[in-house]
Amino acid sequence: MTKILAITNQKGGVGKTTTTVNLAASLAAAKRKVLLIDLDPQGNATMGCGIDKHALKKTVYHLLLEQASVAEITVTSPRGKFDLIPANRDLAGAEVELVDQPHRETRLKSALTQFAQSYDYILIDCPPALNLLTINGLCAADAVMIPMQCEYYALEGLSDLVQTIKKVRAHLNPGLEIEGLLRTMFDPRNMLAQQVSEQLKQHFGDKVYRTVIPRNIRLAEAPSYGIPVLYHDKSSKGAQAYLALAGEMLRHKVTA
Repeated sequence: MTKILAITNQKGGVGKTTTTVNLAASLAAAKRKVLLIDLDPQGNATMGCGIDKHALKKTVYHLLLEQASVAEITVTSPRGKFDLIPANRDLAGAEVELVDQPHRETRLKSALTQFAQSYDYILIDCPPALNLLTINGLCAADAVMIPMQCEYYALEGLSDLVQTIKKVRAHLNPGLEIEGLLRTMFDPRNMLAQQVSEQLKQHFGDKVYRTVIPRNIRLAEAPSYGIPVLYHDKSSKGAQAYLALAGEMLRHKVTA
């Protein structure tokens, strides 16, 4: 059964796109069929998968405006071994164009209906904002993964995001749940990071992934080569962490 996961946090710079790309590659390495959807107008996930966003004729923008189908716009990441629905700057205009359109919050969900069963996992990289694009991601998803740094302001932003998820669940997607919170860019030497990590575990219990993503130079370098870190330096701590996260998710799916 397909698992559709929206990876979101309205705070930028928390490793959201890094997580989406590297988790997709790690799940694909575990022989799962994966589709990554780039819902961010910056198109960073698209570039991180080795696809030139500037050369694209059709993207997720055309999908949301019902000008193209999933099959027409899906490409394959040359190194990541997973499929991708790409994005570029065109997507920034979609919000304005969708404002007075019917079913504007569920365009992505409708588009995926007949294609979802082709994949084991669909990962949606949402933009760093609680906007109409993010709402489309949340409406299409079964669950939400929240990457976050263990710092003071992160907890404040987290409560806003949880409220948004509750509203989407109440009005648009009753089955939506929080899959898990992922601690990213973690430095165990930082006392505040450890304190926030403990607070997360107290509040969210087993919703906090056991896997922790460390700060890692190889992880930071990989996007500039247009490849997931798994194919940049498989032995790096960053690559091993995302492989561990994929393993944790797969074990949870088996036992769930």
